[in-house]
Amino acid sequence: MRRKETTNFLNDLLVKEKFSGLGKYWAKEVTLDYMTSDIRRIDFLQFKPVNTGISGIEKGIFIAYEIKSCKADFNSGFGKNFIGEKNYYVMPMGVYKEVVQDIPWEVGVYTPIPIGKDKFEEFEHPTELCMDLDWKLEAIKPSHPTNRTKSLSELLFCMLRSGK
Repeated sequence: MRRKETTNFLNDLLVKEKFSGLGKYWAKEVTLDYMTSDIRRIDFLQFKPVNTGISGIEKGIFIAYEIKSCKADFNSGFGKNFIGEKNYYVMPMGVYKEVVQDIPWEVGVYTPIPIGKDKFEEFEHPTELCMDLDWKLEAIKPSHPTNRTKSLSELLFCMLRSGK
């Protein structure tokens, strides 16, 4: 797959695996610090409330996802806007193997794995991405929670402004 096709494949798989169904609150291409010199965009931002009561919403967490289709994309300097309590890269296994040493400890990684294949086996022998197989996203590296620097209301507003 070409870079754009890989990006679209990863976007679609992330939406299907993590955001489908009731009670999923997320937005794509969320812009932060709009109208400033520090404007940034997050590929996907998810909000997970504890429940839908006032205190459950206030105790909710944000999860940021950045799509990286290739090593050049990873090294581009763009898309490292991790502002959530949990933060993940979503990338093909081959890319993960190339950049694993450059991923911060607190940032997790999801990779597509063919259904029926073990993620450790996939690490040893990555399967080329293709539309002929059924895929699932698996955490190959866990995210370690961090403190966010943006308020709940600001991030929810940014999600609302971006739409889906």
